[in-house]
Amino acid sequence: MNNPRIGVYPGTFDPITNGHTDIIRRAAKLVDRLIVGVARNDGKGPLFSTDERVEIVREEIRYLENGDAGKIEVRAFDTLLMAFAESVGASIIVRGLRAVSDFEYEFQMAGMNARLNTSIETVFLMASDRYQFISSRFVKEIGALGGDISHFVSPRVAARLRERYNGGRIKGRR
Repeated sequence: MNNPRIGVYPGTFDPITNGHTDIIRRAAKLVDRLIVGVARNDGKGPLFSTDERVEIVREEIRYLENGDAGKIEVRAFDTLLMAFAESVGASIIVRGLRAVSDFEYEFQMAGMNARLNTSIETVFLMASDRYQFISSRFVKEIGALGGDISHFVSPRVAARLRERYNGGRIKGRR
């Protein structure tokens, strides 16, 4: 294939939600190869380590039902997003939008990225209506307090969260 269209879908994925998986599934239809970039962002105080998040995202991709799992790759990165996109030969950055509040930040970020490299386009995918309210932060808060997160994440991710949150308390914390 001459010049395959490579897309990057970046995020912290702490944890990956059904909304993230929906964007991955839909983004894979737009490109020849999709690289899910798991940001190493220790400043956000992630619940799962970068290696754990990469492993969890890879596991979720194996369960995609649309046959596109073979063209999706998961990689950690700790550079500027644009530097990561350039390093993998991407021509598209995919960003998911849940609400109008996401748009302002993402619009500014797309403008900054366009200044850094005009040949890489940012494409926005609106969250499907059933996933618009899901955020990793809310999933973690509900899980930490022992709430039911089964509507927001896969059974595999829910099990990992239950394991991490021991009876409503984070393992290793009191």
